[in-house]
Amino acid sequence: MEAMNRHPRRAILRGALLGAAGTAAGAALSACTDSPTPSPAGSSTAGNESRGGPVPSSSGGSRLLLVYFSRAGENYFNGGRKRLTIGNTEVVAGMIRRLIGCDVHRIEAADPYPDDYDPTVARNVREQQANARPAIGNPLASIARYDTIILGSPIWNVRAPMIMATFAEGFDFTGKTIHPLTTYAMSGLGTTERDYAASCRGATLGEGLAVRGEEVADAEPAVEAWLRRIGLLAG
Repeated sequence: MEAMNRHPRRAILRGALLGAAGTAAGAALSACTDSPTPSPAGSSTAGNESRGGPVPSSSGGSRLLLVYFSRAGENYFNGGRKRLTIGNTEVVAGMIRRLIGCDVHRIEAADPYPDDYDPTVARNVREQQANARPAIGNPLASIARYDTIILGSPIWNVRAPMIMATFAEGFDFTGKTIHPLTTYAMSGLGTTERDYAASCRGATLGEGLAVRGEEVADAEPAVEAWLRRIGLLAG
């Protein structure tokens, strides 16, 4: 599900997401769409992917790490619902991995989110209201060898899922540059820039990229241009 709208005072998920980060009327998890073009990040031959433990060194000695959380299943799609086999953020992560061959770590929730849309929205609302830190099932041992880290996630109710705060608060980012990456319904980068500036201790915050969930299938030119702007892709 990478996009949801929910009013936290109701049991339905049909309300429109408010654009202002300070307004809590909607609960949205970033919009999603199937993409037959990009393969999932885990199937790419470029770079390395870790789903548990340290990311192995790539053959090129990569100093770049892509860390992302993504959710498939029933998702928001242009005001309705669509069931995805690959979450939006994972689709974009696959593009990045193919373009620059970086090391990759996909965050897995120790308590997986439901496959259905409504229960996931309700859980996210509870986690945001409680300022929760959901446990990571495959924690990364170290980020010490990396200079640049892309943090990718959907946007749920104007911000990244709370599990991204769990990850961010677990490391010292001194001397490292962080680039937010989001897939969304209506909120772009949401509050990620502010949140990561606060939670990624010592980091320098670089330019982020937001991709609308319904448009991920055609996002590679925008992803490539972004990677060039931030100096991660030559040419």
